[in-house]
Amino acid sequence: MKRIIFLFIATVTFVTSATAQGYKIDVNINGWQDTTLILGHYFNKKMLVNDTIDLDSNGNGTFTGEEKLPGGVYIIYMPDQNFFDIIIDDEQHFQIAADKSNPVNTLTVKNNKQEAAFNKYQRFIAKQQEKAKSLQEQIKTSPDDPSVADWKKDLGSLSTEVNKQWDHITANNPNTFLASFITAMREVEIPDFAADKSLNDSIIQWKKYEYYKNHYFDNIDMKDDRLLRTPFFTNKLESFFTKTVFQMPDSLSKEAKRIVKLAEGNSEMEKYLIQYTFNLVNESKVMGMDAAMVDLAETFYLSGKADWVDQEFIDKLQDRVSKLKPNLLGNTAPDLKLYTPNKEAYKLSEVFANYTILVFWEPDCGHCKKEIPEIKELVYDKYQDKGVKVFAVYTQFETEHWTEFIAEKQLEEWINVYDPYNQSNFRNLYDIYSTPVIYVLDKDKKIVAKRIGAEQIPDFLDHQFNLVNK
Repeated sequence: MKRIIFLFIATVTFVTSATAQGYKIDVNINGWQDTTLILGHYFNKKMLVNDTIDLDSNGNGTFTGEEKLPGGVYIIYMPDQNFFDIIIDDEQHFQIAADKSNPVNTLTVKNNKQEAAFNKYQRFIAKQQEKAKSLQEQIKTSPDDPSVADWKKDLGSLSTEVNKQWDHITANNPNTFLASFITAMREVEIPDFAADKSLNDSIIQWKKYEYYKNHYFDNIDMKDDRLLRTPFFTNKLESFFTKTVFQMPDSLSKEAKRIVKLAEGNSEMEKYLIQYTFNLVNESKVMGMDAAMVDLAETFYLSGKADWVDQEFIDKLQDRVSKLKPNLLGNTAPDLKLYTPNKEAYKLSEVFANYTILVFWEPDCGHCKKEIPEIKELVYDKYQDKGVKVFAVYTQFETEHWTEFIAEKQLEEWINVYDPYNQSNFRNLYDIYSTPVIYVLDKDKKIVAKRIGAEQIPDFLDHQFNLVNK
């Protein structure tokens, strides 16, 4: 009998435990009946759907699933395209009820302390925003009113109240996602460097910038992957990498590696940050940003750290990196031995010029027909007296159209060459997969500009010559 009772208790315990797993969110939306409701979460500035339910004739429905939802800010999306946010973390068996006309202000919560506290915070913020909007409108419409100073003071007081509310929430909800979420939204406080009277304004501004950049993520726990599922995290990243960090390959690469290191130990956050920063530099239109792509590719992907990607991706990336590395900005241009139509040999390294315009082209290319004459008119004719030469590489083998184009456009003074024996490997060395492609080399044959248009070259050369003359 004791054994039977023990087995019965054990079975009940197991069933209860199994039932308690997963999520179960009972919902009542007053005003919506016999319709569909969506549960989703924020990720990378998008809403991703987790579950859908049909509300009954009384507006009742239940989101349920066998596996727990990852913590984050979730969205209840309604048929009229309105929505409201809720927090889901450890407490995943709870009930919410609201009126469809104003769900945030009418929301009631049972069995989810974090969501109840979050809803209270939402109501507070909504009131503060309403007050701020009214004050800002008064200041805008009545800038000469004697009360403007008081209105601005009131705006400052609203900010103070928000900060106090943040302090209250984090103090009363320690070690929760809600506290992590609230803290992450707080801006870094910059010290008053102006208090040091020995510093001039430019140094003060630089110190402020450096402090802000270096402490930008102080309030964000980069090891908390729940922050990935919030409406602000990716925007925060984007603002840092596009508006705070200088748009230079070395700067972006350095900061990307620093930020990924902050997440070390949380595989989900590391994965997201590696993918985000790599895609950021890989898709950048800034000249020379391929150097940052190569660096991050070697640091994270080709090193084996990004162990979630397949071998096909790695092989393609390795091939791409191998084609980019020889022609990164600052590198000495790979030497080429090519031939004129008369089979006279020329080496790129033996072209003596202050600047060499290295262009890869073909006469049957539509863009080339426009760019090549512009290089002559805007660049060569204007700058040849300043020691600028053009090393023009024809990328094909049949010479008839090529030589006709040279004669027609009066390009005979250029160094016009091609690779009749297919021995120079110029396509891989200079990453030539389309035409035209333009590089600018200095007198030492260092690559100082790449993949720019003919119309951009004059401003670039003027800038370079001005630097030399200073």
